[in-house]
Amino acid sequence: MNELGYPKELIRVELGIKVGTAKPRIDIALFPKDCTTFEQENIKLAVECKKENVKATDKKEGIGQLKSCMQSCGNCEWGMWTNGKDKEVFRKVLNAKGEYEFHEYSDIPPFDTDVHEDDRPKRGKQRKAVADNLLFTFRRCHNFIYALEGMQKQPAFFELLKIIFCKIEDERNILEDIEFYVTPHERNSRDGQLSVGKRIDKIFKLVKEKYKQIFAVNDKINFTDPRTLAYIIGELQDYDLLKTNIDVKGKAYEEIVGSNLRGGRGEFFTPRNVMKMTVEMLAPKPHERVLDSSCGTGGFLVQALTYVIKELEKSLEKKLAKPRKEWDRDTENLFIEKIKETARQNFFGFDINPDLVKATKMNMVMNNDGSGNILRCNSLLPPHEWELQFKEDLAKAVGIEAKDLRTHKDIAFFDVIVTNPPFGSKIPIQDRNILDQFGISLKLSSLPPEQLFIERCMQFLKPGGRLGIVLPDSILGSPGLENLRRWILQNAKLVASIDLHADTFQPRNGTQTSVLILQKKTELEKAQNEKYKVFMSMVERIGHDKRGTPIYKRDQEGKELLFEKTYEKLDGTTETMYERELDDQTVLVPVYFEEWKKQQGITW
Repeated sequence: MNELGYPKELIRVELGIKVGTAKPRIDIALFPKDCTTFEQENIKLAVECKKENVKATDKKEGIGQLKSCMQSCGNCEWGMWTNGKDKEVFRKVLNAKGEYEFHEYSDIPPFDTDVHEDDRPKRGKQRKAVADNLLFTFRRCHNFIYALEGMQKQPAFFELLKIIFCKIEDERNILEDIEFYVTPHERNSRDGQLSVGKRIDKIFKLVKEKYKQIFAVNDKINFTDPRTLAYIIGELQDYDLLKTNIDVKGKAYEEIVGSNLRGGRGEFFTPRNVMKMTVEMLAPKPHERVLDSSCGTGGFLVQALTYVIKELEKSLEKKLAKPRKEWDRDTENLFIEKIKETARQNFFGFDINPDLVKATKMNMVMNNDGSGNILRCNSLLPPHEWELQFKEDLAKAVGIEAKDLRTHKDIAFFDVIVTNPPFGSKIPIQDRNILDQFGISLKLSSLPPEQLFIERCMQFLKPGGRLGIVLPDSILGSPGLENLRRWILQNAKLVASIDLHADTFQPRNGTQTSVLILQKKTELEKAQNEKYKVFMSMVERIGHDKRGTPIYKRDQEGKELLFEKTYEKLDGTTETMYERELDDQTVLVPVYFEEWKKQQGITW
């Protein structure tokens, strides 16, 4: 309904039909435009929905059942079988002998659309992904590579990454016809699959030239079976990734990255609702320089960029005295260029893991091309030991000479830092050369990395700069860490402390965590050491349980509540629907925090 435009009044669920003497039910039956009689003979499209453990080859509940239903419904042209993870789509066609054939397709067509064998997507006609559809698509593509090519999870992910880059590059090439496509004939023939490969290879050459910092000159798409590439192109071709909502594609991308690139260095990627809450509390401005010093999948940076884009949009709407939907094309293009310029100049991400650096660059490319300042670095090293390439890239971006990056006193470049550092006693820092840079290390021989990252972030911040950081609760309450807390209070204002629910990082990690909002003190503020108030909040509902299963809002009787939502349809009109909402208190924290800031006279 939301993505393909099928009106709900033309949809029937669990519709009974006759197949010989049997009377099965079609899980979802869709009827043609202007239909008034919702009977078996008028069904246009049939969908069979199965449990995850049911396979398409199952004799009783597999695609054979779907085809049988389609044959029994004379006018049923399309059918889809899905178990939530996989899907199979068929078009029923009458051949020259007067017999029905089932042709495989990548997806069912949008509502009231004719599909031709030689069709390929048209610019402006591709659709925006909604809800979790893009996540499911990425998973299907990854699993197809994993299964058919026999690759391990991580190499399979990077092959998918190359194809997503090609998709984005093709979308940006707006003056030419779409080349990222596969026709039904190509998908189902060897010669056609090879033709698809040649088209994608041409696009990938452009990608390699454009993103030399991500791909080597000799990189290629490494599939042994041409069916693999044809399948993935078919799954992705109808989406417009650049126009898809940032939250939708961010969730899809970060979840697939997290499930494949999570390493053994204390990397537990932050839930999106926590990232969004933290960014909204920090409220970065378009002119401010933003850093994630442990950028992981890039989620914090994308959330911060999304926030800044909204601020830019509000500012331009105010200047023009008209909402964005009324802007002309020239104004829209100027706005997009401003976003790109802001992303390139003001957004930075560092990570020690080269795979995550590459993944973060892709995430930023999908969200307005801010890939230039995503750099690989062990940022805990003394600056004079940083790799020369990193120092040169960073120095150029902040407008200094690389030789000026000598000590930890020379790196205060950023207005806002938002990060979730790797933490844990299993990955202690014991290198004396590193520890000697930090006042919190004193004469200790070993410290967990999250403690050092607190001070390193303070070193990266300009005086008055703001830090949002996810930390284990031991830092806030452990008797043995009193000196660390004393150091924090001497060098920063503790603006806010948000106690997160114990299940926040579940199902992968049960560490109790909090978000601290700190503001780096000036030398004068350190000397004055004035008292001030601290904002504190407890998030008691995080939107999922310890197994990661979503938890929705319920009434006093335990029934799930439905909330009114308005969606824009394909024809430009709007439609009201009722949907569940996650029982998630993180959305409330920034609202209360904003009120509190006004009361305290805090202006950022």
